[in-house]
Amino acid sequence: MAKVSVYNMEGSQVGDIELNDAVFGVEVNEHLVHMAVVSQLANKRQGTQKAKTRSEVSGGGRKPWRQKGTGHARQGSTRAPQWTGGGVVFAPTPRDYTIKLNKKERRLALKSVLTSRVQENKFIVVDSIIMDEIKTKTFANALNNLKVNKALVVLNENDQNVVMSAKNIPSVKTALTNTINVYDILKYDTVVIDKAAVATIEEVYA
Repeated sequence: MAKVSVYNMEGSQVGDIELNDAVFGVEVNEHLVHMAVVSQLANKRQGTQKAKTRSEVSGGGRKPWRQKGTGHARQGSTRAPQWTGGGVVFAPTPRDYTIKLNKKERRLALKSVLTSRVQENKFIVVDSIIMDEIKTKTFANALNNLKVNKALVVLNENDQNVVMSAKNIPSVKTALTNTINVYDILKYDTVVIDKAAVATIEEVYA
């Protein structure tokens, strides 16, 4: 089992914790991680864009001028794509961009990125992430104590003091154990997680 240090909010080491290899020590599957990221980004797309083709724009029912003898190029409709106000050639239509992954694939992808963060020493366990009041400066100082800049802060419980304190720091995002995902773990350089959240993740994914 991998052993990592446990710190407090002041950045001092207060102990060690052994991580479950079933979650934090799996073989990293880069292909599944890639699929999970592609799926997540695709599923965010609304797919509501729409433009009209030449069959949908109004007007243009009459041939604008006779076929021959005018000196102009022949035209059949004023709503052809080359005309101002004409239809779009390959107009986008509403569609569903959803890409589905199997449950086992999603779980293994998440385990893979968690394992990679542990292997890269970018997985910082804090004994407890709590704040007495909403104070961005205090939370920023705590991250500085941990020598962390761009971080995904994983909480076991929805502590509004912590969430609101971190909200105004552009390089920080908070998440609960049931909302963590592959994309966010990869996007933020370091995972900062409280000790209770580690136990919850191991219970759910082991």
